[in-house]
Amino acid sequence: NMNGLSFIKQKQSSWAQRQGFELVSGTIGADGEKTYLQNVADNLFEPLTQDSADSYNAGDGGETKDTANRLAKMKAVHSSSAIVVNLFQYWKGKDISPLMYALNLRRKPQPDTVTENAGTDAPDISEISPKENAAKIYFEKKFRISDDSVSFRKPANLDVVIEEPLCHTAIESKYTEPYGNSHEGLREAYIRNESLWTELPNLYDLAKQISPDNKLFKHLDAAQLVKHILGLSANYREKRVKFRLLYLWYDVLGEEGAEHRREIEQFASIAQKDNILFRHITYQEVIATLAKDYREGNEAYIDYLTERYL
Repeated sequence: NMNGLSFIKQKQSSWAQRQGFELVSGTIGADGEKTYLQNVADNLFEPLTQDSADSYNAGDGGETKDTANRLAKMKAVHSSSAIVVNLFQYWKGKDISPLMYALNLRRKPQPDTVTENAGTDAPDISEISPKENAAKIYFEKKFRISDDSVSFRKPANLDVVIEEPLCHTAIESKYTEPYGNSHEGLREAYIRNESLWTELPNLYDLAKQISPDNKLFKHLDAAQLVKHILGLSANYREKRVKFRLLYLWYDVLGEEGAEHRREIEQFASIAQKDNILFRHITYQEVIATLAKDYREGNEAYIDYLTERYL
């Protein structure tokens, strides 16, 4: 019975072999499991743009650079950052309505009504450059949790943030992490600092249950999600910006996938009681929706995602 982690690794290794890529061990000079590619670019639909590369290089994850004994994490065929880049980077500088619809965060965009309005004073939509109406998409964006930098050294680090005028969407992406790993609890410093929780009584109750150890969730990294909400709340409430947190995950068949989904729903109901806009969706649903409704004009991108991840 194959578990979620080995299922994903096997699926991605098969993809790499179909592309003719050589798989190597992630530990340099060791003869370990061969699930890495020799170049980051081989693992991506489009090479990293300069601003994407800068975001990852500023992070603390060793994502894009090899260390003395390990290959860069983004070279792993089952890399979590690679799936993020492959889905989101394509939309930088484009109209993101299709993406937001696929993420189930927006109603379906209507086809352009430009021709029907010919002869009226409606502006010609084609004259508006897509750059002007494009949202800003950031990778690895950091949010300070508290001014107490001694107890809270590390900021919350969000995989993707999509900034639009009315609402900012922060995305926590999960690929292999829910399967086959255990997740740490919340440090007691968080529980002791009551000022963090004034508007989050239900999440505070949950936080106490997963501090210092998390015995409550097997697949969901609840402590990380709580920290994300604290960081987002601290930053966006000051600026009076509406935000939502989207949990985007890769689903697997069998009990692990079902259990993970139950845990997500349990967390969602707690966050919603504190008026946090918390949503969740699978990579498979997002890619299937894009493929069904938006393949035209995006063929290479859609075919890459479906062939690799569906």
